[in-house]
Amino acid sequence: MSVHIAAKKGEIAKTVLQPGDPLRAKYIADNFLNEVRLVSKTRNIYYFTGLYKGKEISVGASGMGAPSIGIYSYELYTEYNVDTIIRIGTCGGYTSELNLFDVLNVENAASESTYAKFAWGIEDEIIENQGNVFGVINETAAKLSQAVKSTNIHTSDIFYRATPGTPAIAEKYNCTAVEMEAFALFANAKHLGKNAATLLTVSDIIPTQEQISADQREQALTPMIELALETALHFIKT
Repeated sequence: MSVHIAAKKGEIAKTVLQPGDPLRAKYIADNFLNEVRLVSKTRNIYYFTGLYKGKEISVGASGMGAPSIGIYSYELYTEYNVDTIIRIGTCGGYTSELNLFDVLNVENAASESTYAKFAWGIEDEIIENQGNVFGVINETAAKLSQAVKSTNIHTSDIFYRATPGTPAIAEKYNCTAVEMEAFALFANAKHLGKNAATLLTVSDIIPTQEQISADQREQALTPMIELALETALHFIKT
């Protein structure tokens, strides 16, 4: 049991899928896992453990933003001995070269956030995925004949801003899309020597204001969820 997760020791698997939304975690548990157990619901942030193709895996929410995923991923890594976290979420495309429903495998996350600096003394404003999960995702996607784009993304603390257009840091590092969590996840994993990856589905294109409708969202995320689950099998030893 940690400060923010009520699961007992041993109730969370070594590999965790981490969406932002607690209800998305429940959707994954209900529709993709067998023999599911709800192991934590502190603050209505749900964590479930179940079986996927006979292998134990957990899925639980990170909440929104670097501070929130910073807390949950750190406690998973340190209090529950989790080895691998795959964040699965949505993002906004900075460029019309991306399309709605594209699945992105994040190579590097760039951010103006001070999270890494003040938490771990990591001065870098761009942090790469950690471990070999990124490569396994690409290999798994190829086996599934699923299209996935490797790219840099911008992790922003800001959802609404006065100045339109692509922020300078995103242009500096050729970030094609924006989300709010990957940088902190990668920073924690780098500090602790753990595995971390981020898969994102493009839910809106900022320049054209196209977006996935609420009705389309669950179906739209299925390819990303299945890719994450198939990738996770590589890291589950028992």
